[in-house]
Amino acid sequence: MTAHEIILRPVVTEKSMAGIANKAYTFQVAPSATKVDIKKAVEELFGVKVRKVNTLHVRGHLRRQGRSQGLTPAWKKAVVSLTEDSKTIEFFEGML
Repeated sequence: MTAHEIILRPVVTEKSMAGIANKAYTFQVAPSATKVDIKKAVEELFGVKVRKVNTLHVRGHLRRQGRSQGLTPAWKKAVVSLTEDSKTIEFFEGML
């Protein structure tokens, strides 16, 4: 898989934006991606040094519309922490 297939999109929420101060960035990643794959993809795409990667599976939430109900899709999230001497990811800097 290429780096663009592994890192699908950034997660922009209040909690994930609070982690930017500690150089922790959150991304939606491919469900089959491993921590090593995610680390290599972030380093290749953004030119930074990754210290650690935490991953978790986000379950789909129940959504109802009248009598019918369903689940939103499940997805995989990765929180990537950068080293102290690494530069920041410029994409997130414009959002603060």
